[in-house]
Amino acid sequence: MTPDLETRRLLLLPPIVADAEQIQRIFPQWEIVKYLGKVVPWPYPPDGAMTFLRDQMLPSMKRGDGWAWTIRLKAAPARIIGFISLHNREETHRGFWIVPEHQGQGLMTEACNAVTDFWFNTLNMLVLRVPKAVPNIGSRRISEKQGMRLLRTEERDFVSGRYTAEIWEITAKEWNARR
Repeated sequence: MTPDLETRRLLLLPPIVADAEQIQRIFPQWEIVKYLGKVVPWPYPPDGAMTFLRDQMLPSMKRGDGWAWTIRLKAAPARIIGFISLHNREETHRGFWIVPEHQGQGLMTEACNAVTDFWFNTLNMLVLRVPKAVPNIGSRRISEKQGMRLLRTEERDFVSGRYTAEIWEITAKEWNARR
């Protein structure tokens, strides 16, 4: 079960099928998708959000190998401004996006802190690994702020092309020592 999470400025609410319409309106923007993994179809299909929620994310949450939240400002709780998810996979544990008008305000760092704490202190996972395209400076800054370390680089395909990807990591012990 994925619980609601709360930060100083945000509500993180598990997605429901009804969120697909709102996600479909805001997600297909180049500034959001360009550094996401190539698994994201581009151009984004008209039913992309529904297909993602119905066929991938919600079943993963039901199986207990994925956890996800819509990101909303406490000041406007009906409006989705982003999405963050955790996955019990070998190399890609966390992914996220936020609408361009809310980038650079520390909101995603807040969301990542809440979700990372959930990963380690509710799910009792031992390590968190996150890949990111080298040009995605904002995402890199979040990993640095969280105390992650760069493990290695490798080539990966993203929506906007092939880039060097950095794989960042932090352990539960390291995370909890920082909190």
